[in-house]
Amino acid sequence: MLQPLGFAQQSTLAPTPPMGWNSWDSYGLTINEDQFRANVDALAKRLKSAGYQYAVVDEGWYLANPEDARKPETLKYRIDKNGRYDPAINRFRTAAGDAGFKPVADYVHARGLRFGIHIIRGISKKAVAANLPVADSAFHAADVADTSDTCPWNPDNFGVKDNAAGQAWYDSLMKQYARWGVDYIKVDCIASHPYKGDEIRMIHRAIAKTGRPIVLSLSPGPAPLAQAAELGQNAQVWRISDDVWDFWKKDDGKHFPQSVKDQFAVIASWAKYVKPGNWPDADMLPLGKLEPVPGYGKVRATRLTQDEQRTMVTLWSIARSPLFFGGNLTQLDDWTAALVTNPAIVAMDQQGHDQRLAGQDGDVVAWTTKVGSKDYLALFNRGDSSATVKAAFTQYGLKAEKYAVRDIWGQKNLGRMAAIDKTVAPHGVLLLELQQ
Repeated sequence: MLQPLGFAQQSTLAPTPPMGWNSWDSYGLTINEDQFRANVDALAKRLKSAGYQYAVVDEGWYLANPEDARKPETLKYRIDKNGRYDPAINRFRTAAGDAGFKPVADYVHARGLRFGIHIIRGISKKAVAANLPVADSAFHAADVADTSDTCPWNPDNFGVKDNAAGQAWYDSLMKQYARWGVDYIKVDCIASHPYKGDEIRMIHRAIAKTGRPIVLSLSPGPAPLAQAAELGQNAQVWRISDDVWDFWKKDDGKHFPQSVKDQFAVIASWAKYVKPGNWPDADMLPLGKLEPVPGYGKVRATRLTQDEQRTMVTLWSIARSPLFFGGNLTQLDDWTAALVTNPAIVAMDQQGHDQRLAGQDGDVVAWTTKVGSKDYLALFNRGDSSATVKAAFTQYGLKAEKYAVRDIWGQKNLGRMAAIDKTVAPHGVLLLELQQ
């Protein structure tokens, strides 16, 4: 159930892991208003009832010509008189004048969903070149910008000084987004390469001043474990790895993108920091159809096999990561929809507690969690050949002598059992629901 959009700022933001859809995996920089609305409609129709509630426009919504991103000197930006980005009119037709994203946010809210946007930290280089005034302050862009600080992979902005002018800048941005009706802000180039704690704190303070319950998500990963306390004090979601795409494992010698197999160790390292309002983020789910302009690679259906997809969704949910679907929702097939709306998957993610890495034996990795009176045991096989698991449930820290066992992905009851003796497919998972 959605919380009222006006609930007090001091209430816990994101009391459960956010669930929704993000445009990046299927549209990259290029999504337009018609495409976004179509995906919002599909989100409301296909996934909302399972708890998916956020619809997020990812990077580049202020670019008139995002297809020219490889030639940054040709990019055309839309900014307002105070140097803040506005949605590109040729892509978001209802953003004319000073409407911004409010008409789009209203469309999302009317469907019982929440609206999110992506930004790159900092201040527009165009605003600095023109030394535009900062809204509701005596400062100008030159007072705000740290021109020695740029994002290493994005040409749009300069960094922001940690001073009164910098705070005024972020105050003006968050006030604008609150006026639009934004519920979720994904801030990029801030959580890793480089980590910018000063800007994280300024953005947090600016959001609090708006009085609107805006969830703050920080990217990219890997966010530093050493900064877990600061991250938890200032944000609700932060990425724990580099971008995850539809690869089971990395190619030899490659560091990007992150693979599903490599997420096992990363997710386990952040498990103790998971709590209401603090959700280490394993990244979006690159499932279904990744088209028409995916943020990485060519148009395709996900490369992950069905076993690998079950493994990904099970690992993300049992560890209570945010769940953001990345495929094109207007082309969502029934098998994938059933995968990501499986009641046990949603329950583990949204209601689980005491989730933990329960053991590892070679390529077999075990996780457990509790949901109400039920325990869940996930046995993952990271190896390239089948693995037989023979073990008492007590080996995984489960207390009862016997349980009534159901195989979630196999969709069958296995009877009362004290131990497991099953074969797990390569790259696959055996997910068991246990009741005393």
